[in-house]
Amino acid sequence: MKKNIWLVTIVTAILLLAFGSPALADGKSGARTYYVTITNLTGGQVFSPPIIYTHNGRVDLFSPAEEAPPELVPLAEDGDTGPLAAALGDDPAVFDVFPSEGVVPPGHSVTLQITAKGRFRYLSAAAMLVSSNDAFFTVENVRVTRWGSRSRTGVAYDAGSEYNSEECKFIPGPPCGSPGVRDEDREAEGFVFVHSGIHGIADLDPANADWRNPVVRVTVEPAGH
Repeated sequence: MKKNIWLVTIVTAILLLAFGSPALADGKSGARTYYVTITNLTGGQVFSPPIIYTHNGRVDLFSPAEEAPPELVPLAEDGDTGPLAAALGDDPAVFDVFPSEGVVPPGHSVTLQITAKGRFRYLSAAAMLVSSNDAFFTVENVRVTRWGSRSRTGVAYDAGSEYNSEECKFIPGPPCGSPGVRDEDREAEGFVFVHSGIHGIADLDPANADWRNPVVRVTVEPAGH
C-alpha cells in the first residue's frame, strides 16, 4: 500500500511539473525579461495605455492603404486594447502580450516589462492619440538583444475607421471625454494612412492637439543592464 502511495506521489509530481508549472505550461521557460520605455514626443496629445508584444517577425498590425483590422479599430477610436490583446494572444507567432493600464501624458515616459525568447526576438507597441477621432501610433519589429538597448521612433496613423470630425462627442481624450460614442453617420476613409493632424474644424484646438511626426520613441533593453 505504501509503495502505491509513493508511486502516486511521484507520478503526480511529474504531471505537475509537465502541466501545472506556469513557466512550462505557457512556453515561457527560459525567457528573458526586457524593459520597454515608451516616450510621448508630442506637445499636447495623451497616449492611451499602450499595448506591447513580442513576436517572431511575422506579425503586422495593419497594412498601409488597406482597411484596418477589426481588432485595431477599438484601440484607434477609444484606446481599447482588449480585442487586440485577445487576437495577439491567439496568434502562434506572438510570444508575450502586455496591455498596460496607465496613460502617457505629453513629454512623459512609461517603462513596461515583457518577455522574449529564441526566435521571438521582435518587439512592437501601439496606443491611441486620445484627442482625435481615430489616430494611433505603432512601432513595429524592434529587435531585442541580450546586450545594450535599441530605440526607434514612430509616426501617427489614421485608422480610416471614423470620420475626422474633430467633434467632442466622438473623442475620448481632453478636452472632450466621449464615452465610446462612434460617428456612424459620416463615411470614413476606409484605409490606414499617415495621419494629417488636427486642423481645428470643430472642437479641437490645433495649438494644443496637433502634432508633427514622429510622435513616439520606443526603447527596449534587457533587464539587469
